[in-house]
Amino acid sequence: MRRYLFPVRLLLLMVIAAMMLAPASATRPAPTLSLGIEVLLSDHLPMLRGKRVGLVTNQTGTDRALTSNIDLLRAAPGVNLVALFGPEHGVRGNAQAGEKVASSTDAATGLPVYSLYGKSKEPTAEMLATIDVMLFDIQDAGARFYTYPYTLLGLLRAASKAKVEVIVLDRPNPLGGELVEGPVLEPPYTSFIGMFAMPVRHGMTMGELATMFVAEERLSTKLTVIRMKGWRRGDDPFRRGLPWIPPSPNMPTADTALVYPGTALFEGTNVSEGRGTAKPFEQIGAPFIDATALAKRLNDAKLPGVTFRPAWFTPTFSKFSGQNCGGVMLHITDRKAFRPFLTGMNMVKAVHDLHPEQLEFRPGAPSFFDQLAGIDGVRTGILAGDDVAVIEARWKAGLEKFRMGRKRYLLY
Repeated sequence: MRRYLFPVRLLLLMVIAAMMLAPASATRPAPTLSLGIEVLLSDHLPMLRGKRVGLVTNQTGTDRALTSNIDLLRAAPGVNLVALFGPEHGVRGNAQAGEKVASSTDAATGLPVYSLYGKSKEPTAEMLATIDVMLFDIQDAGARFYTYPYTLLGLLRAASKAKVEVIVLDRPNPLGGELVEGPVLEPPYTSFIGMFAMPVRHGMTMGELATMFVAEERLSTKLTVIRMKGWRRGDDPFRRGLPWIPPSPNMPTADTALVYPGTALFEGTNVSEGRGTAKPFEQIGAPFIDATALAKRLNDAKLPGVTFRPAWFTPTFSKFSGQNCGGVMLHITDRKAFRPFLTGMNMVKAVHDLHPEQLEFRPGAPSFFDQLAGIDGVRTGILAGDDVAVIEARWKAGLEKFRMGRKRYLLY
């Protein structure tokens, strides 16, 4: 037995050495996550005492146990919650994309509900007249053309004029918050799906965006961000226990959010982005698309972190309702390597190259596709037959400038 002693000792030394040399992130367990609403209730309730409180929220505003922030605040000692404010899709999340939402009374609490996606997209002076502090607590999707950041921006602008305090209860960026991607919005393409000069994948939390909005727009808003505890850039808490509550009817899973910054480009075309199916944004198609040819072309491009499968589906509503569509479904093979906007551009270009007579960009001045992209160069480049690398190179300088500038606003 003695002749085996040296090899065993050597093996133990090698294992210990490997553990010492391993990156800290590979061996350090992820800390327990506390959301902004939870940190507020545990550490900062005195900020609300003696004040009339308004709350901008929707169905995503819960703690980790899925208790609504509305119920949590109403039960908290000394908190006087006087009004609710709802973004697109409403406070309870029951309105479809783009559907106007009326102000109303909340059936569960009797509180007035002011719509920020109806006649006005930011609080009016009348709405804020009886409020001292506004809380904002909504889960974002991490893409520039999601409307919730602009509900936040509108709140900050209105609060600056009305001298109302704003407290943002922070939540994770579901895309990890490390990478930025896509063109930076240019002024001619400003709309409610793009009201601030940032790229499609901005890589920031709502609290970080609020800090940037106030600074860059030179608002006088008194802003406090209640930071999360235990969230690090790159963390994906939705894959380790944090419940995913769909922030809108067509964002059913965290995987949907991951592909959304790319496949949402199809909203600006006559190709279905998968609305009306069980996999919105994770599959695209149209009756005129050759599914097998499209999947082959995209797989031949060897895009990072994704494989394409030919798919056929029949939407129950939205584009091509009741019609059989050919297309592709995305299967993410490496979440860290996957680049949603790069992938989306390649997908639109592949459909164009295979079906140049059938693919159409939605008309408008500017076109909805250009509003999504934030520039017209993606659409015009595809129509001109440019390679994706050539199209992408045209905005790299602006993207790098944003990447460097955002560093001063990062909280994690």
